[in-house]
Amino acid sequence: CSVVTWWCSVLTDLSLCETYTLWLCPQSLPSVEARVFQCAYFPSLFLSLTLIYPFHPTPLSLHLVSCFHSLFLLLYLPSYTLGVSLGVSLGVSLGVSLGVSLVVSLGVSWFLSTTLSFHTDINECLMSTRTCQMNERCVNTAGSFVCQRQITCSLGYQINNDVCEDVDECFQGTHNCGPGFECVNSEGSFRCNAKPRCSMGFTQDTHGNCIDIDECGVVGQPCSPGFNCINTVGSYSCQRKIIMCSRGYHASPDGARCIDVDECQSALHHCGEGQICHNLPGSYRCDCQTGYQYDMFRKTCVDVNECWRYPGRLCAQTCENTPGSYQCSCTAGFSLSRDGKNCEDVNECLSNPCSQECANIYGSYQCYCRQGSYLREDGHTCEDIDECAQSIGHLCSFKCVNVPGSYQCACPEYGYTMSPNGRSCRDIDECTIGAHNCSLAETCYNIQGGFRCLSFDCPQNYRKSSDMRCERQSCPNLLDCQNSPLRITYYHLSFQTNIVIPAQIFRIGPSPAYSGDNVIISITQGNLENYFSTRKLNAYTGAVYMHRQVREPRDFLIDVEMKLWRQGTFTTFLARIYVFITANSL
Repeated sequence: CSVVTWWCSVLTDLSLCETYTLWLCPQSLPSVEARVFQCAYFPSLFLSLTLIYPFHPTPLSLHLVSCFHSLFLLLYLPSYTLGVSLGVSLGVSLGVSLGVSLVVSLGVSWFLSTTLSFHTDINECLMSTRTCQMNERCVNTAGSFVCQRQITCSLGYQINNDVCEDVDECFQGTHNCGPGFECVNSEGSFRCNAKPRCSMGFTQDTHGNCIDIDECGVVGQPCSPGFNCINTVGSYSCQRKIIMCSRGYHASPDGARCIDVDECQSALHHCGEGQICHNLPGSYRCDCQTGYQYDMFRKTCVDVNECWRYPGRLCAQTCENTPGSYQCSCTAGFSLSRDGKNCEDVNECLSNPCSQECANIYGSYQCYCRQGSYLREDGHTCEDIDECAQSIGHLCSFKCVNVPGSYQCACPEYGYTMSPNGRSCRDIDECTIGAHNCSLAETCYNIQGGFRCLSFDCPQNYRKSSDMRCERQSCPNLLDCQNSPLRITYYHLSFQTNIVIPAQIFRIGPSPAYSGDNVIISITQGNLENYFSTRKLNAYTGAVYMHRQVREPRDFLIDVEMKLWRQGTFTTFLARIYVFITANSL
């Protein structure tokens, strides 16, 4: 059989704080389980004996338990197949608490367990679980313990604010040292030391006599190295050991040997300004610093001009002498290289000194301007060239617009488009491309920089024989036939304002013409300002001239009448002419 031990933490329905279980027999055989319990909250013990049958999973247990002066008889029947339980609780007071709890569960089999418990107090003061501090003592109580502070101190101490402090018996005069002794306080006590009777440098012998102390004979020599110790009555003296050294040497601290004197460190040398002192065995030497040489006449160190001594060998460009050395420098456009001697070309273009283009050259740089700009006198700034101002009327046919570095030609906002050459403007034929707003009853006529919507209507007694011509249908009498036009024809002409005056703009005559024909030409309407006139070129041909300059674009509608005399009869013809004066071609 084996022994198993475990702990629990909460007291609930006879839960245990400490349990010791002893299996008396192997678990494969019927056995008795013996348990010793200690209640968790109150001091009590009980003994439990349980009969366990190994082939049943849950034994029947009967426990007799006493905790906190209470006696409980518990009967547990195992729940096995049906899992239904019924509980009944009964309690009777008999001076001590007696409780009976009956829990019934239906099952197939059961076993019997009986538990008997006893209780006793634990003395925590005898165990290591007590937590009392120093100057406190542990007092055991029923089921617990208390810590009480001690109010007495050990010998040699006195209490102060519940703390034991040392008593200075020497200061308080409570010691028992005799007249020939001196009291010395210690922690919790004191001691008596004999007072000295001899002067310094003397000691007492066994007979109490004062005898001289030989300080030179002690193990630790009182004198420093290089000195001899000489004992005297009540004291001693130290005398330096005598040693003779050559010039430039002195005795060592222990007086045993001669060592070199460092004149350079001890400032015993006579080196002048600008010289360097070098110590030598028994002496020293004065040397000039780097970049200086000794002048035998002036007995001093003078600067060496390296630039004169080594011309062209130290620096690539400019050598400048400095005290004790030299310095190399470079001309403008170069920088000193890392070796401090050679010069490297400076790429000034990296710092953007030019407003547009920069070209680095050896030792300098050059600024350039892009096309359309010129370099100003400062050699850095590029100024835009105003091509429009320099070439008035030669670059663009209509308008020149200056842009940074170049120029652009522009055309009027309406009626023109830029030609492929980028300089001249080309008229837009709105009638051809359908960019006009003429109605179906009107005819679109393109002019320079625009268009016109023309309407050709025939008057009464006329019929339209073509888009531009009306034929007379009838006339009431011969006089009307001679005065009213036989045919009305519409024409449209376009000229620019820069037309050369006088200018023949229209010719009129019969077609075909016969021998004996004669014509009379006149302007019957539209010439109130007298811009136009007629002229007879021959018997059967006449012309219309513009003999006044028109300064601005303008539209005219003039009626030119031709009377034809043929075979003794006059026949009238009317030409209705639209004259459009436009701006100059672009």
